[in-house]
Amino acid sequence: MEYEIGADEAVSTVVVRAVSAVEGRDPLSLRPLVEILDPDALDALFGARTDGTPRPGGRLTFVYGKCRVTVDNGEYLTLHPIDSRSRNERGPGATEGSNR
Repeated sequence: MEYEIGADEAVSTVVVRAVSAVEGRDPLSLRPLVEILDPDALDALFGARTDGTPRPGGRLTFVYGKCRVTVDNGEYLTLHPIDSRSRNERGPGATEGSNR
């Protein structure tokens, strides 16, 4: 699943909604995102700088629910469903990423 994140949407909210849609579950039935990563930090990572200018680049990939979630530049969200074997190889809540 690919999704273009709107300028008025919080990245953390989009992640929860998208994972719940892919898994066919109510968002409230998912493990709280805060147990995987700090939602405020996720939003700040891709939010505008303090002077209002956008942050260039950046990518974060992490596992949430049964999906590998990738956020590119705070503009695009990509979800790849994963099976339990590949998740166990990376470990629960494993993250990787960079931000320029």
